Amino acid sequence: MRDHQFRSYSYSFLRLALPILIATFSVGCAGMGAFQAGLQAFSTDGCSMFPDRSYISKADWCTCCVKHDLAYWRGGTAEERRLADLALKDCVQKATKNPFLANMMYEGVRVGGGPYLFTSYRWAYGWKAGRGYSALSAEESTEADRLAAEYLATNPQLKCGIGINNPACNEPPAQP
Repeated sequence: MRDHQFRSYSYSFLRLALPILIATFSVGCAGMGAFQAGLQAFSTDGCSMFPDRSYISKADWCTCCVKHDLAYWRGGTAEERRLADLALKDCVQKATKNPFLANMMYEGVRVGGGPYLFTSYRWAYGWKAGRGYSALSAEESTEADRLAAEYLATNPQLKCGIGINNPACNEPPAQP
């Protein structure tokens, strides 16, 4: 008898609570496209969690990382991320002539750069966390273009270390 009564109360509760939960989450998810904070100004730390250049061979791939950061800051679809990661791999390969390094960096960003990680280098890091793989609206794309142009006006060569305080982006010390 008690088991039947418990099931009856549980079913009644679910019938009442489920529509409320669905409505709550639907409104929350629908509101995620607006992102009250908007797109933040572009920032980069060079090759996040990785050296920017080789102190031994003098190969420098930091410009590749800054280009990649521009794409990651902007965000967009999963396909846009995949293309940005492939562009990083290609750029590093051309800059270093080292396929092992290029592949290692590619695999690193594929594993560690997803939009659902709460890191400063996640996909769409220019937006409030939680954006995921969302295509930019026309207005968002215009704003991203404007902010990227502001950054590029002060750093057209995409050199590492411009406007940031990151010791990893400093030029290596001169060899005696």
